[in-house]
Amino acid sequence: MNEPANIGNRRELFVDDYLVARMHGLERRLNHPTPQEVVFVSDRPWEGNASGMYTIFQDEGKYRMYYRGLQMTVSKDGLDRPNPEFDCYAESNDGIHWERVELGQVEFKGSTKNNIIRCPEDELGRLSSFSPFKDLNPAAEPDARYKSWAVGKNPDYVGPPKKPGSNALHPLKSADGLHWERMSDRPAITYGRFDTHNVACWDAVRSEYRSFHRNWLESEAYSPHEDGVLNGVRGTRSQRDICTATSQDMVSWSDSEFLHYTEGKPDELYTNSILPYFRAPHIYLGFPMRYIDRGWSDAMEDLPELEHRRLRANLSERYGTALTDAMFMSSRDGRSFKLWHESFIRPGLRPENNWTYADNLPNLGIVTTKSHFAGAPDELSIYTIEGYWRGESLNLRRYTIRQDGFVSLQAPLAGGEVVTKPFFFSGRELTLNFSASAAGSVQVEILWDEEEIAVEGFSLKDCRLILGDDLDRTVVWKTSSDISRLTGIPIRLRFVLKDADLYSFQFQE
Repeated sequence: MNEPANIGNRRELFVDDYLVARMHGLERRLNHPTPQEVVFVSDRPWEGNASGMYTIFQDEGKYRMYYRGLQMTVSKDGLDRPNPEFDCYAESNDGIHWERVELGQVEFKGSTKNNIIRCPEDELGRLSSFSPFKDLNPAAEPDARYKSWAVGKNPDYVGPPKKPGSNALHPLKSADGLHWERMSDRPAITYGRFDTHNVACWDAVRSEYRSFHRNWLESEAYSPHEDGVLNGVRGTRSQRDICTATSQDMVSWSDSEFLHYTEGKPDELYTNSILPYFRAPHIYLGFPMRYIDRGWSDAMEDLPELEHRRLRANLSERYGTALTDAMFMSSRDGRSFKLWHESFIRPGLRPENNWTYADNLPNLGIVTTKSHFAGAPDELSIYTIEGYWRGESLNLRRYTIRQDGFVSLQAPLAGGEVVTKPFFFSGRELTLNFSASAAGSVQVEILWDEEEIAVEGFSLKDCRLILGDDLDRTVVWKTSSDISRLTGIPIRLRFVLKDADLYSFQFQE
């Protein structure tokens, strides 16, 4: 028998079965964020329609945004890139209204009046495609308060360009997030395909740095969409996938290993956007971009912009036949992930066409933003791109979801219940993040671990009915919410729901 978990006073989400012993009458539901406004348009001459790899995070009262500036023009003559790839920077006071910060670091067409960041170079050329993060490691040196991956050449590689092993990940550091330098004269990770967004973070729970980066996995060729046949061929092929590694200093890393997906991985994953969830940092949340090449068919020709799709296919057929959208996954160790096979963000029914390869790409970052409704709690905002390689610019669209609202246990009006596995806790009160209808409710019962009988005074009949919609509602039994006498004793919780969603719970002082 497994020992009871010790959850202390950490917030627990229902994104997985870690604490679920059994459920009856409930459905675990993946919730979808709400599309909001376009918050940023990459329309400067040094930006363009292939801008992307946005990294957004909150930092001491402001919001920081890092992104790639790039224009790719498709024509019958081929693919034109009028400018090199640039790394750019913007700031915001609210996560909604963004301003480019004039940095004066890089000259573009005779002027340094732009927001281009000077990325370090090595003997093989300029580093690029970086994804900064604020280093929360208390031992971080002042000149390395910010760190990042950057993609550069692998000096040890011998072979054709743009092949596996030709590129590598190089660690960067910065004191202010604006002026960057290399942490090492050698690349840190060389096993992978690093041509898209590769991310790193400080894992405060495990006291280590963790990287999530792109690679290709040799696997059986299959497709759930084509009865086991992928592009008409059975056998093996390389699939886009995600690797991880750990480090104590961002310079020396463990061997990379592919992620494990507890429910399997039905499609290829391109980018990952994985980070510790700031409200529950022991849980990693990921927003990978799913990549599906469905080939040409009558159904594919029914999608928008067929002429441009055909034009892109002249360069490479997959440029016209591949589709992408956003998915959701979670992990408690950074290696094994529960991946939802259904889409987290669909292309949608909007005037903008999002049915193009690289559209709906979820970017790195979850931030809190004010609700449109005065007095309502802050929401979570995440961001995706629209309009990839069409026109002269690209849109960054904001999506919102309630705090902890990614997955919920949902009950119909007829009711349902969930009983947790045994655990230890610390704290004085139990709070819930829940939403109920006018006719709905939630109640909680505390059970002794082995007998699974109610603790006296904390039975279901003792629990005050919980009505409404709240992020942190305190549970009351009879006339008191004080449960401190049960601290250090293994217990279970029984939640009974009627026409309600339960997102998370937490023990608090």
